[in-house]
Amino acid sequence: MLIAQPLVMALLSPYAGRLSDHIESRFVASLGMGLTAIGLILLTQLGEQTSLVYLILTLMLLGAGFALFSSPNANAVMSSVERRYYGVASAILGTMRLVGQMLSMGVATLIFSVLVGHVRITPEVHAPFLKAVQLAFGLFALACALGVGVSLARGNVRPSNAASPPPKA
Repeated sequence: MLIAQPLVMALLSPYAGRLSDHIESRFVASLGMGLTAIGLILLTQLGEQTSLVYLILTLMLLGAGFALFSSPNANAVMSSVERRYYGVASAILGTMRLVGQMLSMGVATLIFSVLVGHVRITPEVHAPFLKAVQLAFGLFALACALGVGVSLARGNVRPSNAASPPPKA
């Protein structure tokens, strides 16, 4: 079941990267971030009666969102630096990705600690555990929704023909 998300991401990422070569990468990345936000909102609806089909389809949507964001975002970052700085830009991109992952794990851990406490996850703590899961996904969906705005606001990576200066005589 958990393979649905990375499988869709692996299948779509190459196409997303190529798409961002033809369409301004901020639009493709923002679409991906938007799909991720929708997927996370859908995960806030997890409950005792949630079907496996719902969960698999939601994970597939998240995989599509991650694919549409990751490759175009990397394309935008790498396109904005001179060739001699590719190594530094790539390292910073990787560092920011890991910092984001660590921060999200810290937030999730805090939520679980406050709502569930330091206990073994057993059927007795099912209700607060589910509430913590829903809250965490809701907060991360909000962060992704804000990320769509930031992604759109970053501007064009490639200058448009209309904005280019006239040729010198």
